[in-house]
Amino acid sequence: MTDPAAANGASVAAQARRHIFLCPLRWADMDSFGHVNNVVFLRYLEQARVDWMFTTAKEAGVEQFSLGTVVARHEIDYKRPLVYRPEPVRIESWVTKISVASFIVAYEVRDDNEVFATASTTLVPYNLADACPRRVTPEERGYLELYYTAAG
Repeated sequence: MTDPAAANGASVAAQARRHIFLCPLRWADMDSFGHVNNVVFLRYLEQARVDWMFTTAKEAGVEQFSLGTVVARHEIDYKRPLVYRPEPVRIESWVTKISVASFIVAYEVRDDNEVFATASTTLVPYNLADACPRRVTPEERGYLELYYTAAG
């Protein structure tokens, strides 16, 4: 694992940030047990990740993620049932690991008072044309480091 703070000789904790995505809930997201279905949580995470990796990154001048990135692994810990309400749920995302050819994004699905789920996704940059994994580009690494907080 690369520790950006050690690599740059600076305190990344002082500059680390979280991406905030306000995700609307739909009545149809609930299952027969009256709470948001576990599979829907993966869709929420995807929406937050796409907003962060494409919209927010592009606004920051980073377009490399559009070259291709695939999900290698998901982990989700469900903390509390989430039921439909008109207010969106907040998904906070940040990076907990950056390697040469992968990175891990952590999430909290929450509102101001409760955490409904915590999760992580291992992502692998991917060359779509050659159908094979690729390395994290320097441009991507710089963007990821802005959101880096050591797992712990």
